[in-house]
Amino acid sequence: MLRPEQLLAPGPDGLCCPLGGFHIDPVRPVAKALITHGHADHARSGHGEVLATAETLRIMATRYGETFAKGSQVAKMGEAMRIGDVTVSFHPAGHVLGSAQIAVEAKGCRIVVSGDYKRRRDPTCLPFEPVACDVFITEATFGLPVFRHPDDSVEIHKLLKSMREFPERAHLVGAYALGKAQRIIGRLREEGYDAPIYIHGALEKLCRLYEEEGIALGELRPATLETGRKTDFAGALVICPPSAFADRWARRFPDPVACFASGWMTIRQRAKQRGVELPLIISDHCDWDELIETIEEIAPAEVWVTHGREEALVRWCELAGIRAKPLHMVGYEDEGD
Repeated sequence: MLRPEQLLAPGPDGLCCPLGGFHIDPVRPVAKALITHGHADHARSGHGEVLATAETLRIMATRYGETFAKGSQVAKMGEAMRIGDVTVSFHPAGHVLGSAQIAVEAKGCRIVVSGDYKRRRDPTCLPFEPVACDVFITEATFGLPVFRHPDDSVEIHKLLKSMREFPERAHLVGAYALGKAQRIIGRLREEGYDAPIYIHGALEKLCRLYEEEGIALGELRPATLETGRKTDFAGALVICPPSAFADRWARRFPDPVACFASGWMTIRQRAKQRGVELPLIISDHCDWDELIETIEEIAPAEVWVTHGREEALVRWCELAGIRAKPLHMVGYEDEGD
């Protein structure tokens, strides 16, 4: 049996598979890249060939232009492909539209690279699918016991309640442009909010892409104030990138309630530092319990941790009798948290 380190190994460009001649989510341009999902810290432009799901390829083309790579190939979920001396297959990760785990197998050894993932139901993407493997490579963005996220319906109802209590104010919800923004809109629609939702211009292309992929988002309107009065947005719900809070754009709305949808809102000090009046603890990553439950469910012989709060998760694995190690990979952030 092949040793796992012979199948996949971290390097300066990212996780490398020498037997297949490719990298997974490389941080620098490489000849052949397999991409787990469309967030910018995992999907970068400038590679030779890119293999990813059709949705991820569309997202990359939307963000970087059609020439984001010299060539591309669509990976279908669950379909095994031969690349060099290894077999590769993609499986749903539940993170954002098109997100996938990548299973790499050769000579009796299977490693699953989860990318970023979550276990909560999300109306805008396929749910996470556990895949049996010898080595499970996981992230640990929220890999500390302090991170236990509430049900997202609790947080959505907090937002709706605030809107009822302050009908004269605009509610500005900071949400990352890919995945979180569309999930918030989708969950609001599921809870019966059928009024128009206003979106920042930075979200327009990705929201349109989601709709073209069959994800219904209801009536969306541009959140511009080029014409009309400030009070026209009284009672409005506006979705914007978190960075827009600091722009003059945000100050145009009537007495705006600053909301931020993120797993980091568990930490009150973070909300305070960012001037968030209504923190919404909604994450596209697993919390501590979900990380543990996933490892227990998959029951791999070994766990490797790519990024995040690595030490606590590695320690938990060791106490549970599972071999584990941190990979200390750099270049991965929390765009989709």
